[in-house]
Amino acid sequence: MSSQAQAPVAVIVLAAGAGTRMKSTKPKIMHEIAGRSMVSHALHAASALEPSNLVAVVRHQRDLVAEHILNEFPQITIADQDEIPGTGRAVEQGLEALDEGLEGTVVVTYGDVPLLTSEVLGELVATHDAQGNAVTVLTTELDDPSGYGRILRDEAGDVVGIREQKDASEAELAIREINSGIYAFDAAMLRAALKEVTIENAQREKYLTDVLAIARRNGGRVATAQISDRWQIEGANDRVQVSRLARIYNERRCEYWMREGVTIIDPSSTWIDAEVVLSQDVTLKPGTQLHGRTAVGTGAIIGPDSTLTNVMVGQNAVVKRTDATDARIGAAATVGPFTYLRPGTELGADGKIGAFYETKNATIGRGSKLSHLGYVGDAEVGEFTNIGCGNITANYDGEKKHRTKIGSHVRTSSNTVFVAPVEIGDGAYTGAGAVVRKNVPAGALALSVAPQRNSEGWTLAKRPGSSSADAAFKASLDSSATE
Repeated sequence: MSSQAQAPVAVIVLAAGAGTRMKSTKPKIMHEIAGRSMVSHALHAASALEPSNLVAVVRHQRDLVAEHILNEFPQITIADQDEIPGTGRAVEQGLEALDEGLEGTVVVTYGDVPLLTSEVLGELVATHDAQGNAVTVLTTELDDPSGYGRILRDEAGDVVGIREQKDASEAELAIREINSGIYAFDAAMLRAALKEVTIENAQREKYLTDVLAIARRNGGRVATAQISDRWQIEGANDRVQVSRLARIYNERRCEYWMREGVTIIDPSSTWIDAEVVLSQDVTLKPGTQLHGRTAVGTGAIIGPDSTLTNVMVGQNAVVKRTDATDARIGAAATVGPFTYLRPGTELGADGKIGAFYETKNATIGRGSKLSHLGYVGDAEVGEFTNIGCGNITANYDGEKKHRTKIGSHVRTSSNTVFVAPVEIGDGAYTGAGAVVRKNVPAGALALSVAPQRNSEGWTLAKRPGSSSADAAFKASLDSSATE
């Protein structure tokens, strides 16, 4: 927000449209880009202006949209648009939800312009206030302005109005300066002018654009604030446009983080959500996706081919070919490849969760290693413990989940099964293939080994004619010949 501008008295975000071209049961404005719904992006930009009132005007799937907005912005005012169509009516009903004597600047924006920034809105307000305008329109010039309302100017270059595409003449259709639909208004003027706006037009709608001519007729100044970045005012009406805006947004997030000291090997295959926080000297390898409130510490290396959602990664950790959600990875820890960290996983500093491992609701202490081919769920592992290949915690008895507690400096051999609930004391060992059903005292060795019995001649007797029988027969001949 510019220091020359006061905070607006209100920002009204129009979020009432049906968005039929999305062909979705979900309201258009709730479709996501970079981990936020489009309306959430719009409201974040609006709320950064610190307006006295923040208003969302809703209609289509009203309860669902209102609940979605209020979950993130509980102090917002929800206004309902009635059956009268048009942006003018939507703004009018947004104003009616506020005090009658409202004075100051009212900003109007939309719930489907996810790339619009608070900086641009702040510049709009600053221009409006500095020039003492009745209306200030945010505009840009397009090589192909089809579908947009055109800015009409007189011979002196002053704005005299806006003509919607369907109402425009051939000469007006040739105008390249377009209306973004985003405005700053004088509140008192806006409220009065909207009472004069009719639906006498091709669309039979109450156009907000008609306010400009009314303001000018009543002696108010109408001006523009131009931007060159067309993407900030680009709306999304179908999934193709959502995808295009998502790509542009992601390119800008990647560029932002690279300028903040992050190495991104291949920005085209790297996706970073809006809430993600990265530290200096982080390296992101190709195929990395960082979602939700993921945060990555200094010097960490993520990827390739890793997806982290709401994951905290410590300094100098290495995470490769991993899918992780709601997890914590300690400093200098290593994870992967082909590792699945489910919610509740906490890996301590210098720890390791290796190849083809799955964890869930598990705390693994400092320096402990779960190297390969295993599952640890509903468990606690102490410090500097080594879990052998093929170990699993059998945490579910068919009805309830149970916990396994493994102490510090434990060494477990291959293919150990811990049948929860069970506790393994510090410094204990397990033998290969052990099925641990009882607690193991500190320093003990747990074995569950039956004596091995060899049935001589079984293959020749039970599998005659097989390749195995032929090999066994040949081996017996070779053995006899050497005796």
